[in-house]
Formats: sequence, structure tokens, C-alpha cells
Amino acid sequence: MSVNKRIVITGAAGFIASCLVSKLNELGYGEQLILVDDFSVKAKEANFAAKKFGLKIHRDDFFEYLDKNASEISFVFHIGARTDTTLQNVDIFDSLNLNYSKEVWKLCSKHRIPMIYASSAATYGAGEHGYQDNNEEISLLKPLNPYGQSKQDFDVWALAESESPPFWAGFKFFNVYGPNEYHKGRMASVIFHAFNQIKASGTMKLFRSHRADFTDGGQSRDFVYVKDLIDVLIYFYENQQHSGIYNLGSGKARSFLDLVKGVFHAMQTEANIGFIDTPEDIRETYQYFTEADLSNLRKAGYSKEFTELESGIEDYVKNYLVDSVYC
Repeated sequence: MSVNKRIVITGAAGFIASCLVSKLNELGYGEQLILVDDFSVKAKEANFAAKKFGLKIHRDDFFEYLDKNASEISFVFHIGARTDTTLQNVDIFDSLNLNYSKEVWKLCSKHRIPMIYASSAATYGAGEHGYQDNNEEISLLKPLNPYGQSKQDFDVWALAESESPPFWAGFKFFNVYGPNEYHKGRMASVIFHAFNQIKASGTMKLFRSHRADFTDGGQSRDFVYVKDLIDVLIYFYENQQHSGIYNLGSGKARSFLDLVKGVFHAMQTEANIGFIDTPEDIRETYQYFTEADLSNLRKAGYSKEFTELESGIEDYVKNYLVDSVYC
């Protein structure tokens, strides 16, 4: 890859984007990187403290910068978003997710800058239309919360736009886990919470099922290791051929029981698992099953296998969580 032109990463202080910055650093990018975010959040400082980059820009100043300096920019990774699935304030999501993303798209279209952006598996809602990333049917999806709806609204808007960047790809991130999510609180992965609960008490409490067709702990998600996700983003950066919206998961649903047993095993602790009621504020919007259909990703040429859940947990726990290490 050429390392001469500047690359923008929005959400750069956050979980996924900070891991992307690390990977780009490994690939030889340093001064070429422009990090965009609200850098005032103390809990996120460690995510970018040791990174190599050329410039930090507050997200509120980014549009003006991009418009004035577009000739220097070779690519935009638009990863930044408000990701709280429990938040019900539609105005916040309209501002930070939908409208902000529209402006990034418009500027990339105007200045002919290729871009990748983060969508979400939350767009699939209860899964009544399946989990196939068929771009012709995306408008049929029914998200269960305002966060998912904001991602859905942008996907639909982008597909309908007559003006687009020269290359673009939106990725529906499934349940991502891995280093640099220390700041995410309630929104951190179940692996992160399991590690801390087990460390503190030797036990882990999972949500009880409130549906007859799922056993307690049998709720299943497509868990994808952040390192695999970053590899996909880099592949599409290097191979800017097939624009569209893609699923980005492991392609294999696994139960929360499997996940927590994996954490106990990685911590070399005997499994001790209990159940609590799913909180009322998320019970009606809780996804019981997700699984990414990766057919389109494979058709686009991405052939690398995804990390098995137990192997990803082992790496995450032993090499990051035990000593609070950042990527």
C-alpha cells in the first residue's frame, strides 16, 4: 500500500476505530493518519495515547477541514457513531449518526474520496427478514431501537443517492468484542463483563430467556473478534472494487452459554453460571438470534477464515483483559 496520502478515521478514540489505527500503524501509516472524534472523554484517552498519527480534529470541525483539504485525503474510514442501544433519544441519533454520516458521504462524493462506513446488525431487528445483506431488500428491515433505526435510515438513504463516492462500502457490524472497549460501560461486550464479574465473584449472571423457543443462555449472537473485523476493513481499503453494503460477522451464531464457558476456561476457573431477568428497558427490543450471511463478502473476494469464538476469547482474556492491555 502507498503510505503517502492522508487517511481519515472518524470515531478514532473509540473501540473499533482505535484498533483500526493500531493496524494502520503496523502497516506503516503514522503521520498520514487524521483522527476525528470528541477527544475530551477521559476514559478513551488510553485508546489513542500510544498511537502514531499526524493530526487530531474534533468531530465538529471535521467537515470544514475536509472541504478545505480534500485534495490531500485518499480515504475516509467513517467509524464514529453513538452506539448506545438502550438510548431512546431519536434526536441524538439523527444528529450524530444519520445526519453526520450524510454529510461525510456528500463531501466524499463531492471530492471523489472513497470511503468505508460502519452500519450495524441492529438493523436486522428481530430477524424476521433473515440476515442476508441483499441491498435490494434492505429497506424492508425493521430495527428494534433508535440506534438500529439510525443505521438503517442511513443505509437506505445511501443506496438511494444518485451521487456517491468513487468507491464505498458499508459494513453491518455484528457483535464485536476485543481490546480497547474498556470505556464502553454497559455497552461493552459480554466477554468483557463476564471477565470482570468472574474476577470479582467467581460467578457470571446471564439474562434469562423470556421466550419459550430459547432456553436460558441459549440466546445466540454472531460474535466477531475485532481483529477479524479490522482485517476485512483493510482488505476493502486495498481492493476498492465492489461498492455496497456487507455483513461483517463471523458467519456463525453462538450461544451466550458457550461464550461465558469460554471465558471461564480462558481464566482457568470452574464455570459457575446463573441467570437474572432481562432488564425491563431492553426486554422488548432484545435480539435473541443473529448470524451474518457472508455470501456477499466472499463474492467480493474476502477469503480469510474468521477466528473461532473460543480462540478469540482466549487471546482477548489472556493478552489484553488480564493486564488491561490496549491494542
